[in-house]
Amino acid sequence: MNFGERVRARREELGMSREKLARLLRVTPSAVSNYEIGISFPKREIMLRLFDSLRIDPNTLFQDSYQFEEPPLASNERRLLEDYRGLSPLGRQTVRTMVEALCACRDEAESVQNMPEPRMIPLYCNPAAAGYAAPAFGEDFDYIPVTDEVPAGAEFAVRIQGDSMVPYIEDDSIVYVNRDPLKAGDVGIFCVDGDILCKQYYKDPVGIVYLFSLNRRRADADQVLTPDSGRSLACFGRVILRAPPLPGR
Repeated sequence: MNFGERVRARREELGMSREKLARLLRVTPSAVSNYEIGISFPKREIMLRLFDSLRIDPNTLFQDSYQFEEPPLASNERRLLEDYRGLSPLGRQTVRTMVEALCACRDEAESVQNMPEPRMIPLYCNPAAAGYAAPAFGEDFDYIPVTDEVPAGAEFAVRIQGDSMVPYIEDDSIVYVNRDPLKAGDVGIFCVDGDILCKQYYKDPVGIVYLFSLNRRRADADQVLTPDSGRSLACFGRVILRAPPLPGR
C-alpha cells in the first residue's frame, strides 16, 4: 500500500469524507483526491495538518512511498514531526502558525523576485509658463514606470503648466507622447524659436503652420509660422489625446 492509499484508507477508517478532510487541510476536495491517487503530494505545511487530521504516525504514511514526487522524510525531519506530535494542541497550533507565516513570506519573496521589471519612460519634469511644456529635451527629467494608467505606445511624458490647453490638458498635468507623425488636429510638443510648446497642429495647403491653444480664451497664445518667417520649428512628438476639432472647422 502506498502513501495515497494509506491516506484514503485512514480517512475511510475514521469515517471522514473527502470534503471534511479538505476543510481540515485548508485545500480543495480535488487536491485531497490528487493526494490519494498519487497525482500530487502535499506541501510540508499541509502535511503537518494531515498528520493531525488523520491522527496517524508519520512513519505509517510514508512507508514504501519512494515512487512519489518527493522522497520520504529524512530522519531529522521525522524527529521534528514526532516532536511536533508530542506537543499540546496549543503547541501544535503555534507551530502551524509559524510554519504558515514563514511559507507566506517565502511565497511573497518568490513572487516579487519573479515579477518582470516595469518598462520605464522619461518624464520631463520642469514646467514652464502658460501652456509651455517641460524644458529642452535631454535635460531635466525623471524616469516613471509604465502602469495601466499610461496609454499604450507612450514613449515619454511631459508635465504641462498654464491654462492655454484647458480643459483638455489641465494645469500641472502630465501628458504622454509618442513619435508618430502629426496629422491636422493632433496635439504635439513643439520647439518654436527655442521655446517648448504644447499646441494643436495644423498646416494649410500653402505651407503656413498654425499652433492653436485648445482653450480658445487663450487664443493670444496661438502661434502662426509662415514659410518665409525665418522662425524655427521642430516637433518632438504627438500627445496621446483625443483633441477637439480645429478652430473654425
